[in-house]
Amino acid sequence: MRQLQWRVRWAALLLVSFCCRPSANAQQITVDSSVLQRLAALEQQVADHKPGESHFMVVGLTTFGFISSKTTVTPPGGSAQSTKTVSLGDNGRYEFSPMLLWRHGTKWLLEFEPSFTGGSSLSVNWADIHYFACPGLQIKAGYFVLPFGIYSRRLAAGWINKLAPDPQGIGLPGSDFGIGISGGLPLGDMKWSYDVSLTNGLQLMPDGELQGAGIVDNNNNKTVTGRLALLPFSNSSLEVGVSGLYGGVANAGSSFYNANATMYGADLNFVKSFNPILVNIKSQYSRVSVGSQQYIKPTDSSSFTFDNKQTSFFAQVSLRPTGLDNKVLKNFELAFRYVNYQTPEGSFWGSDYHEEDLGLEYWISWRTVLKFTYGWSRGTDKTNVSTGANGTLTDMNNLYLQFSIQL
Repeated sequence: MRQLQWRVRWAALLLVSFCCRPSANAQQITVDSSVLQRLAALEQQVADHKPGESHFMVVGLTTFGFISSKTTVTPPGGSAQSTKTVSLGDNGRYEFSPMLLWRHGTKWLLEFEPSFTGGSSLSVNWADIHYFACPGLQIKAGYFVLPFGIYSRRLAAGWINKLAPDPQGIGLPGSDFGIGISGGLPLGDMKWSYDVSLTNGLQLMPDGELQGAGIVDNNNNKTVTGRLALLPFSNSSLEVGVSGLYGGVANAGSSFYNANATMYGADLNFVKSFNPILVNIKSQYSRVSVGSQQYIKPTDSSSFTFDNKQTSFFAQVSLRPTGLDNKVLKNFELAFRYVNYQTPEGSFWGSDYHEEDLGLEYWISWRTVLKFTYGWSRGTDKTNVSTGANGTLTDMNNLYLQFSIQL
């Protein structure tokens, strides 16, 4: 860098001396002031240019689709009633999320992703700052996706997700405000990674549901969330992970007594080519529970209780013939996913939910995909008997056509 600056200065001096030297007819030629200004500006640019110090980038994703849905509701002892809807884009299948990345030097990274998913308002997926302390250690702070499982952090983006809808029950624990550390190191021929955070946590609602506390904590406790993962093969084709969460969820001064949420889970990620087929398997299980509490019925404000535990599970497999010579067939991918979501029986939001999704994707490029998905699901109402809805069956058949691209 210093050599380049000196070269510019010497070039400027030579140019000035050449323009100012006496000519053959002894006339003195003056240098235009604009030439000197351009030379000064060039020298300043060279002085300010510091490769690798600062970079700004805009990436992100957009997803748009069509959905045709038929819903059939069968109450206990009653007749079935069906409704049909057709829409271009909805809150679950439409998204425009530009991601702004700014790297300051080699140690700092700032990321911010606003998201428009319908309606008239913007949300934020994450807004945080990372400090790369050393190999194997990264420190972050701000608003980020909590390190629980693999779906919310890795698979939710439309151009990554193999099927149009998100699996039910993956909303918790979501994103939160806090600090965290993450990294990974070799372990012989294997590898392992860790991701731990300390955040504001969740809050327990009067009916027993959980939701994020937000930027202002609802109590004096903090929530710890973490995930450990192991890649046992040298080619990193398989990853297995375990996750956990623990923290207080009672609002300060509420009637809930020492209410804590405990959450644990396991996940699997397997990607390997068995020529000519690329096999991709993903799976995640999670369970969340809250200690015994007295809740409030929304119907008459009386107290009641139930076993506040819920589980979610999904498993999916996709096959793509990437090894074929045919340039069209090799871009097709077939995917299937099974979902099971159990919410607390006896609560006012209890249900037994099952879903199967079958999809065919065509990859226009490695980050652009057109997806056709057919999904069918059944939910059995297991709410509090006082609502009169216990045992109601809800069947849904959905047809999706979705286009997604990484910006």
